[in-house]
Formats: sequence, C-alpha cells, structure tokens
Amino acid sequence: MWEQSNNYALAAKPSADETEEQARDKLEQINTQLEEALTRANDLAAAWAIENNARAALLSALPSILISVDEEGYVQEWNARAESTFGLMKQDTLGKSFLELPFTWDWPTIHQGMAHIREREGSFRLDDVRYTRPNGKLGFLGLTLTPLRLEGYTLGFLILGADITERKSLESQLVQAQKMESIGQLAAGIAHEINTPIQYVGDNTQFIQKSFAKLQAAFEVYEGLAAAVREGSLSAAQVAEAAAQIKQAKLPYLLEEIPVALQESLQGIARVAEIVRAMKDFSHPGTEEKILLDLNRSIESAVTVSCNEWKYVATMEMDLAPDLPLVPCLPGDFGQVILNIIINAAHAITSVVGDSPTERGVITIRSRLEGDWVEIRISDTGTGIAEADRSKVFDLFFTTKEVGKGTGQGLAIAHSTIVEKHGGSIDFETEMGKGTTFIVRLPVTELSSTSAQAA
Repeated sequence: MWEQSNNYALAAKPSADETEEQARDKLEQINTQLEEALTRANDLAAAWAIENNARAALLSALPSILISVDEEGYVQEWNARAESTFGLMKQDTLGKSFLELPFTWDWPTIHQGMAHIREREGSFRLDDVRYTRPNGKLGFLGLTLTPLRLEGYTLGFLILGADITERKSLESQLVQAQKMESIGQLAAGIAHEINTPIQYVGDNTQFIQKSFAKLQAAFEVYEGLAAAVREGSLSAAQVAEAAAQIKQAKLPYLLEEIPVALQESLQGIARVAEIVRAMKDFSHPGTEEKILLDLNRSIESAVTVSCNEWKYVATMEMDLAPDLPLVPCLPGDFGQVILNIIINAAHAITSVVGDSPTERGVITIRSRLEGDWVEIRISDTGTGIAEADRSKVFDLFFTTKEVGKGTGQGLAIAHSTIVEKHGGSIDFETEMGKGTTFIVRLPVTELSSTSAQAA
C-alpha cells in the first residue's frame, strides 16, 4: 500500500510541459484513484475481519472437538468444544505441547496414531481413548486424526472427536440388556439341559443308595459266617441261608453297575457345571478393559448355552485350532456375538427342516490363526440370505424373522462389537438354498487392532 501511495505521489508531480490546469486535473484524478484504492483496502480488511469472525464462530459452533497441532504436537487451534471437554481455555493451550497441558489422556496412543499416518494417505480412527474429565472421573474419546500436508510434507495434524463416555455407557447397557434377553429366551432350554443330567444323577444316586443297603446286608451275612467259623459252630443250614441271601443281593451285578452309576453321575455333575459356567460367562456384566481371552473356550460356552436351540434341528461340528493365541477381547461382548450367530444359524436351519424328526442341518464352527488375525467361521445349511436383504443384515432393528422371534439387534451389536470395539471385521458369504457363513476376524494384538481402523 505504501509503495502504491508513493507511485501515486510520483505520478502527481507536474512535468515541465504541463499547464497548471492540466496538472490540477491530473492531481484530482490521482486523488480519486487513491481514494478508490483506500476504499478497496478497507473493504478487504473488513472482509478479512468478517472471515476471521465467521471462522471463529464456526469453530465455536462446531459440536465436535477440533484441535490443530503442528508436526511436533504443539497446539495451533483449540475450539470451544475442546475447552468444555478438557476444561482448558484456548489461550492457555496455544503454542504449548500436549505434554505441557494440565490434563491426563492417552497421549502415547495418539502419538502412535500420528506416527502411523505421517507417511500415509487418509485419516486414522482411535476409539475409546481414555482421558480424565474436568470432574476427575474417567472418560472416553472417539478421535479421528488427519494429517495436514503441503506439497508432500506433513505440517501437522487435525484432531476431530467427541466425548463418547455416555454413548459407551448406553452401548454397554444395550449389550447387557440384549445379553440378558438372550439368556431369558434360552432359559427354558437351559433349564431342560440342566434337568437332564440332574435327573440321571438323581436316579443313579438312588440306585447307589439301594445298592449300598444290599451290600450292607451281604456284609452282615459274611460277618455272621465268620463269627460261626471262629466259634466252631458253623452248620450246613447257615451256609445255605447265607448263600441264598448273597444270591438275592446280586453282588456281581452291583459290583459291575455301581462304578458305571458313579461315572455317569460324575459326568452329569460335570455337564451341569459346564452349563452353569457358560451361563455365568454370559450373564456377567463384563469389563470395560480387554483381557487376553481363550476364544475357543468362549465359543464352546456359546455352544453349550445355545444347545437347546440347535440340538433338535442340527448337528454341531466344531473344528477349533488348538494353537490359537490368547486374543485381547471384551469376553462378554465376544461371547454374545458368537451366541447370536449360532442362534441365527439354528433358526435358519429350522426354516428348512421344520418340525421333521429325521431331517437335520449342520452348524460348523471353525477357528484358525491367519497371520496376525484369528478367523472364526460359523456356517449353517439354512435358507441363505436373500439378495434384497444382504445390505441390511447389520442394520439395527432389521430382521427377517417373524414377530417375537427376533428384535433385529443381534447382528447390529455384533458388527459394533467386532468392528468398533475390537478393530476386527465381520462379514458373510451366502447362497440361497445352501446356507450362510459368517466370518469374524480379530487382530491378535492391540497394535493390529488399532491399525485396522486406519481409513
């Protein structure tokens, strides 16, 4: 602007051959141009101020956390939602490193995410990032990291996100409610499954009790014979009477059947214990932290709990790899996923075989280690999924079952659990009239789990 004013000033100096009137006209013309230039400058300044105000208003109105940091992690932008979420004002954060800010959050995980996308395209999603809320309580953030680049160089990162603490609580309640609903629907079958072994445990116990009475009577006969021998008063009549009593007690039969009854009783007790353990696994509220889980055992528990749903319509075939590593999981949530898929498989097979006492389908569960992932395939020989329904399978409240048979929550929760909570994937292969296979893949390590969420 100063340079332009100087140019105007030089142009305003009259030349030697100009008249005074020509010079005055030229000066007026230049003054007019100068005023127009000043007006344009003022308009630009006003527009700049309006743009800054609009930008500030936009950032203030943005319902999400928005933080901009440079390549070293020093704060460049901190919007109103970030202020309310972390309890720190913008002026107290600008130009400071995250490590200097007086609040606690999982910076190593965020830093790891930045490192992951520093040389890559796209954004990076971080779920369940722990932080300390202004009230001192534990909270959770869902964050998306996006690199800011210019001509191939990473200048910094944009962090967008939200406090998902309440959402996680609601999701946990929904999962728990759905879990208890499943247990409620299976209650009659579970009671039947427990009643069967309890029944033959009771029958065998009564048999052993009666057998013991006969053994005791036989023992008393032998005691009488032994006493008569010692006294030298044993007679043929006593021996004949003892032989008759021992024959009546059926000692060879008892000696053969009592061990069998004891073995069956132990098996029945073990079966009841297995069912109770499986029910305990599924009814437990679960934890907010992942633990190293034996996936095969969790699958077996789901098969046990759902036994009464499938055993009348299908044969269960399990091919579980014995070399599976322990996988970081939320045990209750994972078990619920497997349970939902098994029950769906049983219902799909029921639609094919109906109430036929002879026809049965097959449910096959297979687990394998595939590189850094564990893959679980659950197949059924049911109806298959219609083409029109395939895109809606994981939608909340979508179901093809009749009223009272399904709520449409099972597979939606399964998708959320596997993909969002575990960084895995869930998909299916299906063919009408042949059946469906659901494929669940889980990362073996947390690092893989996090990396799997990169866009």
